[in-house]
Amino acid sequence: MEPLVAELAQVEVEYPGAGLALGPVDLALEPGAITALVGPSGCGKSTALRLLAGLEAPTRGQVHRTARRGETAVVFQAPTLAPWLSALDNAALPLQLSGLPKKEARARAQAALERVGLGSAAAARPTQLSGGMAMRVSLARALVTEPRLLLLDEPFAALDEITRRALADDVLRLWSETRPAIIFVTHSVEEAVYMASRVVVFSRGPGRIAGELSVSGSTPRPEGFRTTAAFRTSVEAVSAVLARGMAPA
Repeated sequence: MEPLVAELAQVEVEYPGAGLALGPVDLALEPGAITALVGPSGCGKSTALRLLAGLEAPTRGQVHRTARRGETAVVFQAPTLAPWLSALDNAALPLQLSGLPKKEARARAQAALERVGLGSAAAARPTQLSGGMAMRVSLARALVTEPRLLLLDEPFAALDEITRRALADDVLRLWSETRPAIIFVTHSVEEAVYMASRVVVFSRGPGRIAGELSVSGSTPRPEGFRTTAAFRTSVEAVSAVLARGMAPA
């Protein structure tokens, strides 16, 4: 059995003047699994993601990571692209920062852009891209290093519903090629059930795990999956746990 990619063990996060924000939480990520985190605003979902990414340290408890720094990639809600760089150079940036020769980095970045359907937009600057295109560049930049762990922090929140659905399918298709472990933070229960095989529900802050549910079905999702009884049943089950988690203690 392969070791866990990352794990939170009895983790708590407390901020000065604000008190306990998260925990205690136990959460383990298995290789190749897609896990969604859902919960009310301010419950600590993004904090948990930052802990797993190694971007923040817990106040108490332990964070275990077998995915090293270069094997972890994060996509935030905003694409965070360098405005002075082309789409190609934005996608190549992690490789160049790691010391890869520029020519090789740009070749791999071009391949990554083609994987997300933006091969012809390599020369475009971020201001020339739509919101969905900019997010695809951000995905290409994350995938160019072929990470073992991919963390997505509400990456589709600012996009329209049609674009959100298209990008969800893109992420699942890209996942099927290299199968990194993915942890996905979202406020949308339907998005969580569509994308993940496991949905972890956080309670209101300080966030704790109110429950978790498995979602059956093949990944990537077949056409019409959202209309199936299994999908609707899973959505209602997650919604019920979320409602209990949001109730006053």
